[in-house]
Amino acid sequence: MEKKRIGLVAGPCSAENRSQMLETAWGLKALGVQMFRAGLWKPRSRWGSFEGVGAKGLPWMTEIQRELGLKVMTEVALPRHVEAVLKSGIDMVWIGARTTANPFMMSELAEALKGSRVTVWIKNPICPDIALWIGAVERLQNAGIQDVRVIHRGFCVVDSAPYRNAPLWELAELFRHYFPDLTYYCDPSHIAGKRGLLFPLCEKALSLGFDGLFVESHNCPEVALSDSAQQLTPTDLGALLRSLQVMIN
Repeated sequence: MEKKRIGLVAGPCSAENRSQMLETAWGLKALGVQMFRAGLWKPRSRWGSFEGVGAKGLPWMTEIQRELGLKVMTEVALPRHVEAVLKSGIDMVWIGARTTANPFMMSELAEALKGSRVTVWIKNPICPDIALWIGAVERLQNAGIQDVRVIHRGFCVVDSAPYRNAPLWELAELFRHYFPDLTYYCDPSHIAGKRGLLFPLCEKALSLGFDGLFVESHNCPEVALSDSAQQLTPTDLGALLRSLQVMIN
């Protein structure tokens, strides 16, 4: 039986240093990954947590883009992030769950992105409020963004056990009725919170017709500066893909 072909975005939660980025990117390229993600600016809950290297990491992203031929993306949460990313020539950006929940910030980001040709991925809001998710997409589309894609990363609820965030698949399915023509990816890393829980979540997402997966992968997750428990090495990501019996588009 021919394997199902899916889209895949993969890369570390955070860009930490050049060697970590390049080693991870080479490992992912060997799997056939064509879209590489890494957070440069990290919205963290607690003061003093690692909040990313910021614009310092943009040359590492563009080196991966240039030398490995991968499309690269990072998260933007402020207009100045957008300005720096557009100036560097990054292919794509994503807007995170905490930002999606803030209509004021979504309006500012939509205005900053207006007129650009970058692909914009939008995660669901951290709270299970479908109107905020719909409004975030509407603001981007109203700003003339041509390529908007959607990421389901789960929701923060009182009891999400055994996961870090509750999948609430029914909300993702309901949301999709409002925008049936958009591309939909699932972020099982943020739903799971632990790499050992990824397989059934990926399997479920693909059974529901998601177009692809948005997975965190790090060359050495044990020493990652953020979200170490949910990241996979490129080798382990390859094993996950084989277990799912899928190929990368």
